[in-house]
Amino acid sequence: MIQPASDSELALMRIIWSAGGQAQYAYIMEELAQSGRPWQKNTVITLLSRLVEKGLLSVNKLGRRNEYTAVVSEADYQASQTQALVNKLYAGSAKGLIATLIQQDLLSPEDYAELKRFWEGREI
Repeated sequence: MIQPASDSELALMRIIWSAGGQAQYAYIMEELAQSGRPWQKNTVITLLSRLVEKGLLSVNKLGRRNEYTAVVSEADYQASQTQALVNKLYAGSAKGLIATLIQQDLLSPEDYAELKRFWEGREI
């Protein structure tokens, strides 16, 4: 199972995933600043180190620069965390999750129609 990332760690992963799965430290800092989140250098370095320890990122030294590579794709991360959520809150029942989404009006009619098309187009 893929280890979960904190909200801050996930923000960094999203930057790296959106950059094609690889990004240098300077690029990450630039993206944070442009998004209105100018984090401190030490905070970002700590978070990136934690992501490496969790096995979500690898780091490669390019001279004095660090390039971070996503070891886990965004889709794989989402699938793993969704499965963990379903197991934890719904005792493994995806039906329970979907029922909650519908009952709480978190699934719009458009979402439902799109999911129905997806389901009908699946090969079993």
